[in-house]
Amino acid sequence: MPELPEVEVTRLSFADRIAGAKIISLQMGKPLRWPLGCDPSKLVGHTVLQVRRRGKYLLLDTSGGLLLIHLGMSGSLGFALDLPPPGKHDHFEMRTTAGSLRLHDPRRFGAVVYASSEDDTGARKLLGRLGVEPLGEDFDALAFHAALQLRQTAIKQVLLGGEIVVGVGNIYASEALFMAGIRPTVRAARLSKPRAARLHAAIREVLAQAVAKGGSTLKDFSNAQGDSGYFQLEARVYDRTGLPCKVCLAPIRSMRQGQRSTFFCVNCQKP
Repeated sequence: MPELPEVEVTRLSFADRIAGAKIISLQMGKPLRWPLGCDPSKLVGHTVLQVRRRGKYLLLDTSGGLLLIHLGMSGSLGFALDLPPPGKHDHFEMRTTAGSLRLHDPRRFGAVVYASSEDDTGARKLLGRLGVEPLGEDFDALAFHAALQLRQTAIKQVLLGGEIVVGVGNIYASEALFMAGIRPTVRAARLSKPRAARLHAAIREVLAQAVAKGGSTLKDFSNAQGDSGYFQLEARVYDRTGLPCKVCLAPIRSMRQGQRSTFFCVNCQKP
């Protein structure tokens, strides 16, 4: 699943090029996770103002309203002046004067949703419960620790939940917990202020590194220019079950948490 770094990398790969372009047409293919919510012709003739990100959602501000795009489990966006004819897994295409933006999503868990603004009921339903942006100035270490004190579930599950800090998906939660030396099974409320501060710093560092490396390409992720990411080549624990820890050489272990695979080092990560 594309996580926050992959979504941010996608945004950076086309945001400047599409800003200011006029929308020529908008076409939907097979149904996605949620309906568009308006007639596709509603946005024709309007201008793309900017492309933002909130968690794993891309927000396309236009002069005629807002498009919220989620890549789901297997989605990717392509943007180019001349895209090839759409295939069976291409389910959204917006032609503009700067090029065409297309969503390719084999599993169709992604979504493109129209809202008049972020104050629209539909937008609030999707964005309203999202936590603080981990790469933004509002992600404060003390507030992070205070929020963790109210959670009795495992810290890995709290990170994945997205209500305290948004966008720390499975890959990056495993990596940040390793960097901070925290076992994924520790109850969030048990983390001391210094340990929470280390985790806060690790989350920011891991996500920033992932963005700089173009995200992680585990199967078929690519940005809007078709480029793959390389962060997965530097992972210290993720998907390395049985391989030696890069710090202490003990074999990396894995387990299931909330139907997701968790990877950790029993020596380097303390309960």
